[in-house]
Amino acid sequence: MKFGELNKKLRVYETINDRYVLPGIFMVARLDGRSFTRLTKEVHNFERPFDVKFRDTMIQTVLHLMDCGFRVVFGYTQSDEISLLFHQDEDNFSRKHRKLNSVLAGEASAKFSTLLGDVAVFDSRISELPSQQLVVDYFRWRNEDANRNALNAHCYWALRKAGKNGQQSTQEMSGLSVADKNELLFRMAGINYNDVPLWQKRGSGVYWEQYEKKAVNPITDVKVSAQRTRLKVDYELPMKDQFAEMVAALIKDSRRPM
Repeated sequence: MKFGELNKKLRVYETINDRYVLPGIFMVARLDGRSFTRLTKEVHNFERPFDVKFRDTMIQTVLHLMDCGFRVVFGYTQSDEISLLFHQDEDNFSRKHRKLNSVLAGEASAKFSTLLGDVAVFDSRISELPSQQLVVDYFRWRNEDANRNALNAHCYWALRKAGKNGQQSTQEMSGLSVADKNELLFRMAGINYNDVPLWQKRGSGVYWEQYEKKAVNPITDVKVSAQRTRLKVDYELPMKDQFAEMVAALIKDSRRPM
């Protein structure tokens, strides 16, 4: 059988189930670290419950993903996950799920592994969101999930550091209200949850900002300035309605003519 015949016969098995995101639909990619609990606690023993080096490695991975050929409006990371909001007109790979997920997971895994000096793997999935409100709701969901996880993590490790094992710590936290967990944290570790760094409670964001770059015209020796764009890392994100308003504003800004 000739190559052309083989190609036609077998290529269909790769492409028959391909799915595409329809034009105009918002795309959000969520990437999660695979077996990161073992990687961060057993292999590399990062500080618990939060580690600045791990945070910075995640941030650098987000920065890479936002500048590796895709039009990404907003990047958000908390714990071992990354969420990326694509520009509404992003059309790389014809918006094919298979290609988007494989390339994003590969880029993230390669960048994080290079920074860490060890093998780290991410998976990826695409959410297709038909309205701006759903996009806002998605990021508010992840933002509030970060806050819930942070309180639980601080309480859990306060109990562990007080001598309780994993099972005992989990049981003691079971059924506690938010107020109860705040009280437990203060009682066991002397930590007022209101004083916990915002990046731990709310995650971190990355988005494009405009700035004025000053220079000197080499011919006329006249001072000039121009508007440029750069990526900004935000470690002090707002919460709830204010965070929702921030995401909505980023979407609105992305729609302005360049």
